[in-house]
Amino acid sequence: MKIRLYLDEDVMSHPLVTGLRARGIDVMTVLEQERTGLADATQLEFATAQQRVLCTSNTRDFHQLHTEYLRQGKVHAGIIFIPQQRHGVGDQIRKLLRLIATKSAEEMQGQVEFLSAW
Repeated sequence: MKIRLYLDEDVMSHPLVTGLRARGIDVMTVLEQERTGLADATQLEFATAQQRVLCTSNTRDFHQLHTEYLRQGKVHAGIIFIPQQRHGVGDQIRKLLRLIATKSAEEMQGQVEFLSAW
């Protein structure tokens, strides 16, 4: 199955969402789902229930959640870390497209990826 994305408050810029959708990527944002301001754990649970890979720049908190999931034997749908201000929108889109073309949704389960590696 193709990766579907859930963008949190830190990375849900309009140009990024529009650019990904224009290229056929299934994107959902916390704003569209009226889920802004909810706890990180709640966002990850929602993304997983929706079978969506969560995209965030909040590396510290979500990496801790990832570690907790591993320790508890739980599996999330995947997390992609997108550092703020490091990559322009065009670069973010190219890297996300490369990742999505390379990995399936099943391969992302329980995994974290750093956009800078793509």
